[in-house]
Parts: sequence; C-alpha cells; structure tokens
Amino acid sequence: MSKSKLEYIWLDGYYPTQNMRSKTKVIDDFSGKLEDCPIWSFDGSSTKQAEGNDSDCLLKPIAIYPDPARENGFLVMTEVLSADGTPHPTNARAKIDDNDNDFWFGFEQEYFIMDKDTQLPLGFPIGGYPGPQGMYYCSVGGKNTHGRDFVEEHADLCIAAGLNFEGINQEVASGQWEFQLFAKGAKKAGDEIWVARYLLDRLTEKYGYYIEYHPKPVKGDWNGSGMHANFSNTLLRTCGSQEIYEKVCEAFRPVTKEHIAVYGEYNDQRLTGLHETASINDFSYGISDRGASIRIPIITVEKGWKGWLEDRRPASNADPYKVAGRIVETVKSANIK
Repeated sequence: MSKSKLEYIWLDGYYPTQNMRSKTKVIDDFSGKLEDCPIWSFDGSSTKQAEGNDSDCLLKPIAIYPDPARENGFLVMTEVLSADGTPHPTNARAKIDDNDNDFWFGFEQEYFIMDKDTQLPLGFPIGGYPGPQGMYYCSVGGKNTHGRDFVEEHADLCIAAGLNFEGINQEVASGQWEFQLFAKGAKKAGDEIWVARYLLDRLTEKYGYYIEYHPKPVKGDWNGSGMHANFSNTLLRTCGSQEIYEKVCEAFRPVTKEHIAVYGEYNDQRLTGLHETASINDFSYGISDRGASIRIPIITVEKGWKGWLEDRRPASNADPYKVAGRIVETVKSANIK
C-alpha cells in the first residue's frame, strides 16, 4: 500500500486581498487523477469564511499537479464551497464566464523578494538605498542581480509541476523579479498563477525570504509591481481589423472603475502615470505604449491585427480569477457586428 500527500490549496475570505491557505491529506493508493481527489472540509471560521457556530466549508478540487518538492506529493487547487455545495461568496473562479475556454491569458507576475531579517528587498542596504534604477532590469552579475538561485529554483519547480511556465527575468527595481505563465482558458490561467504563487511562497521558507506582492512596496522613484494580463479570444486572434480592436478597447472605457475595483489593493500607489503606468484616473490604449492602460502589441499589428491585447493595470497582488473574469465580461460586451 502506497501513501500519497495531497496538498489542498484554497483562497481565504480576507478582503480585499485574499491569501492562500493549504493543508495536507494523506491518501492510500492514490491514482494521481483529479476525479479521485475527494471533496474535503475546513474550518471557515478561521479564514473569515464562516461563523464559529456553523464553521464548515468545503474544498472542491479543480486542478491537480505533481508536487516536485515532495515524494508522492500532489498540489490540488480547489474552489471553496459553502456547506450546501454552492460556490462560496469568496469563490471568484466559479463566476468566470468562459466555459468553452475561448479566452487565452498570459499573465506576467511581478514581485519583490524580501529578506526576512532586514524586511527589505534584496540588494537594499539597511538604512539606505542601492544604486538608482537602470541597471537591474535583465541584469547579469553580482553587482546588480539579487536572488537568482531562488528564482531559478522556483522556475524548475513550476516546470516540474507541469505548469505552462514561459519565462523569468529580473525587473526594473533591485530585488524585483517576474515570471510568465500562459494558459488556454481563463479558469486554468488563474489556477496556474495561484499554484505558481504557492510554490514561490513555499520556497521562501527555505531561503529566509518572503514575497512582497504589494504593488508599490518601495516608495519614491522605484517601479511598482504589476500582473500584466495578456488576453485574446477567437475574435482578437482572427479578426484582422483595426476597427474591431479599437471597439474592443473602447468597451473597457465605460467600465474603468469596475476593472480597477478588482485589479488589486493599493493599486493607486502604482498607477500614477509614471514608471511605465497609466494614471488610475484615466483610460487609454495605444500601439506598443507601455504608458497606456491597454497596450496593443506591435506583433498584433504586424500580423494584420490578429493577436492579443495587454491590460497593464492589474497589480501584482490582484486575484487572476477576478482579473480574467472581468476582462472576459468586458470583451464579450463589445459592440461587434
């Protein structure tokens, strides 16, 4: 009889920024298949998802990946259900309207690696600052590059887990990095970002680090952290029309506040109109414009207006389920005849 360790991962009820929670279920002779992962329960009163006198919430497995850091281990992403089996109010994944997986997403997750002892990003001296921005982005060498061993190990874990991991690079600020993931289907894209974040956070326990997802952890002349959302559907991938692309972009304008509401806490500190961002109070789009709310990639134009768009507004701490769900809703609302 073999035993397998299934790590059930879910999002708690903290608002507006939910946190990951997880616990291990040991199963005999597990097949490794999602359909053989049982529904499990947890104490919702400890995660702001239930009252103490009626505390049980349910965990519904929705994606499974091998756990590369554990022998006979699996990572099980779950949705939270109420005790009656209906989606819990904190369950944003269940609200995504993309059952045919027509929407494809490529998320660019930025983050700062923080030293647990100094409470500062890697490369920041106690009581001061490192050299100004300019030499850290995609840098090589010990003077400007901090945390590479950690980042490389995280990439290996994600690839070994079977995530569609597409790349890494150091970002503009010292100690700031980014990874990229792509998935066909809005729900799957969210699943993979959350599992990648889980592996990232768990890995910090070994290094004495922690991850800062705050979109502007270092004030002043330093870039903030985003989670740029590259997206397409059949329309955008095949239309071949600048007019249609502009109509899709214009569909975002009247619901700017609705998007910002789910694009991450403290995002006003990042979306200032500086440091490669548009102002949180404006909406704009443009070809190859990293200072716009939505960037139209030059490759999309060169391929005859067949490709994707990039919403540059989501913050690094945003929930990819909420971001994807809102983008799907807005694109579907575009007045395309």
